[in-house]
Amino acid sequence: MAPRVEPTIRALGLRPYEATWRSMRDFTAGRTASTADEIWCLEHSPVYTLGKAGRPEHLHDAAGTPVVRSDRGGQVTWHGPGQLIVYTLLDLHRLGLTARGAVSLLEDALAAALATTGIAALPRADAPGLYVGSAKIASLGLRVSRGCCYHGVALNIDCDLTPFSRIDPCGMAGQAMTRTADHGCSDDVAGWSMPVAQALAARVTALRQVAAA
Repeated sequence: MAPRVEPTIRALGLRPYEATWRSMRDFTAGRTASTADEIWCLEHSPVYTLGKAGRPEHLHDAAGTPVVRSDRGGQVTWHGPGQLIVYTLLDLHRLGLTARGAVSLLEDALAAALATTGIAALPRADAPGLYVGSAKIASLGLRVSRGCCYHGVALNIDCDLTPFSRIDPCGMAGQAMTRTADHGCSDDVAGWSMPVAQALAARVTALRQVAAA
């Protein structure tokens, strides 16, 4: 039987950060060359996370929120309810992607999903993620292990933005944050999950088909 080309999309609901992180590591460590890629859509309980090289001075006041040092790239960010988390468990070698290529793939797919509601979000060459004007609407961080990646993107939907005021988001002091709710979109996290996941899945499937041709 031929390996599955389309990634598996999973809607996981509200999940704690550390348990989900362990699940991603276990999945990546146990996958084989024939394992289908997966896309996980979820929300996290409130948490600040520091990337592998994250500098503690970018976290000014946790205000009682748990802080986790993660193995993803990037600096400090916040996760919590009202923010869509999309974790991308992809075999980059099989897709013919570098880590930079994976970042571009995620940014492109997310920008396309946002554009369907009239939100013009663009990446920046100096800082991964997506921005509406100067305000950041989505953060991005990946971990590559054995030619495969995990972690992914966090899209602000209708979350409280106050926790971002206690950090330098992604290491950028004074970085303004925004949400889809600030741009005339009433869809909640559940409403955004499938459009974003499907935009990603379509691009992953296209790369698999090219590789298999």
